Amino acid sequence: MNKKFRSIMDYVLITVGALLASFSVACILIPNDAIDYGTAGIGILINKFTGYSLSLCVIAVFIPFLIAGFFFLGRSFMFKALGGSIVYTLGLELFEKIPFELNTEHFLAVAFGGAILGAGLSLILRNGGCIDGSEILANIIVSRLYSKTGRNYSMSPILIGFNVCVYAVVFLKMNRNSALLSLLVYIVATAVIDHFTDHFEAIKQVTIITKDADAIVNDIKEKLGKTCTIMDSRGAIAGENTTLICYISYFELQALREIISRNKGTFSTVSTIDEILR
Repeated sequence: MNKKFRSIMDYVLITVGALLASFSVACILIPNDAIDYGTAGIGILINKFTGYSLSLCVIAVFIPFLIAGFFFLGRSFMFKALGGSIVYTLGLELFEKIPFELNTEHFLAVAFGGAILGAGLSLILRNGGCIDGSEILANIIVSRLYSKTGRNYSMSPILIGFNVCVYAVVFLKMNRNSALLSLLVYIVATAVIDHFTDHFEAIKQVTIITKDADAIVNDIKEKLGKTCTIMDSRGAIAGENTTLICYISYFELQALREIISRNKGTFSTVSTIDEILR
């Protein structure tokens, strides 16, 4: 029952987050000459250049990344990402038709809108969802680099590079003010996301203390394609244990939680790693 309730709450919170994000984009950012970042930003640019429906442009750009996420990140992730993207798209369609105006300067409106966007995206990310294809792309690239080199990489350089391209188009094809306001959105939103998700783009170290290490190690290898450092340990009460240390990306956390939940009597912690030296 607890697992089922938790799953339901994940979808509820992803829905709330998607509605907050779509409200921010449709009612605050776009009316104040700013755009979202990532693949949503590409969708907004296509809308402005072609006049096609905003919601259709955004979902059309996201679909290829969603399909890629299904193959690389699993079915559970796909369902949550699909649910969040559908709600986000419907929210854009709805909020575009609702008259809303902030009687304040563009700078303040965009900062406020970026904070709401960041809060919505934080809810989505913390509950295993995603509505930005750039994050899926970054995770896939990092995973492929790990499989080729055996090294863990942060998603930050990929995400920054992706958004630099988006804002360069805004700067060259729209105007400088829109580019600067959009950059402000990115800074404020990512600051809020980092606060509530503890730097989701960074490498995560998961420490697992368990009695049955073999089952968890095998699942991690099969489901995530990752390996673990294995150490013997001893608890003051539990006695002999095995401690596993695994380095993964934020989007792999949900799959690892499911692996851990299938193994009772397991204790685990998650921490953020800024850099791995070799």
